[in-house]
Amino acid sequence: ILLCFRFSHHSMKGENHTLITEFVFQGFSSFHEHQLTLFVVFLAFYILTLAGNVIIVTIIRIDHHLHTPMYFFLSMLSTSETVYTLVILPRMLSSLVCVNESISLAGCATQMFFFITFGITNCFLLTAMGYDRYVAICNPLRYTVIMNKRVCVQLVWGAWSIGLIVATTQVTSVFRLPFCAAKVSHFFCDIRPVMKLSCIDTTVNEILTLIISVLVLVVPMGLVFISYVLIISTILKIASAEGRKKAFATCASHLTVVIVHYGCASIAYLKPKSENTRDQDQLISVTYTVITPLLNPVVYTLRNKEVKDALLRVIVRKLS
Repeated sequence: ILLCFRFSHHSMKGENHTLITEFVFQGFSSFHEHQLTLFVVFLAFYILTLAGNVIIVTIIRIDHHLHTPMYFFLSMLSTSETVYTLVILPRMLSSLVCVNESISLAGCATQMFFFITFGITNCFLLTAMGYDRYVAICNPLRYTVIMNKRVCVQLVWGAWSIGLIVATTQVTSVFRLPFCAAKVSHFFCDIRPVMKLSCIDTTVNEILTLIISVLVLVVPMGLVFISYVLIISTILKIASAEGRKKAFATCASHLTVVIVHYGCASIAYLKPKSENTRDQDQLISVTYTVITPLLNPVVYTLRNKEVKDALLRVIVRKLS
């Protein structure tokens, strides 16, 4: 059941400005005539994303054939994506059927914290998966030694730790600002739309956000790029065409997700702040909050033979 909240504006007078204690999302107000359609479409995407990620995690957990580093990272990515969508999509769906939905500053800070944490965790999990593919193809004889259980757990903890540290830094810097406006020109508490509501100059915060964006997007992208340069050079040295095809197939799913994920995030956070209109910004945000999380389970179930075979084994086992 979706709860609609009426916007109530509480404020206290400061010396030079009004301090806001509550925000209201403008959501998809410019698409007013199509809000019901958007609600149905986004709800369908949300259900498919949750179902797909739950299926992936469950299959990897119960099928011993998938107890490998690659699928361990995939299960961690699916878990992270699930929580990521839980942070954003329910409130976004609510904003489509409610007029002027409000959120407290604490609620907004909490949403931003979890959004940043899991968004960055996903970036570094994809990097860890790229490293795993590099070791599997470029050092196959030493794969089990290099990618042992301890290393896999450390890579996952590293991804989570970076997400938590960056989220804490970013949210602290944003919510130290005094706010004079209450209407967030977005459907969730993203960094730039919230900073625009501040009474004071946010140049320092903008610079911090850009530095963080470069570090958590360009660095992982660079590492994945290096991995794939080495992977492709190794694959091209494989004598048999069948061997090359099989090696490319193991990387295709991961590479597809990487290109879309990093591509959308880079457009959103590395572009100049005034380059796009509000509608364009929202369209980009929809891509990385709604479509990209669905891409992960779709790509890894429809394009991955091992996952499809495992799913078939589970179904046969349940029916027999």
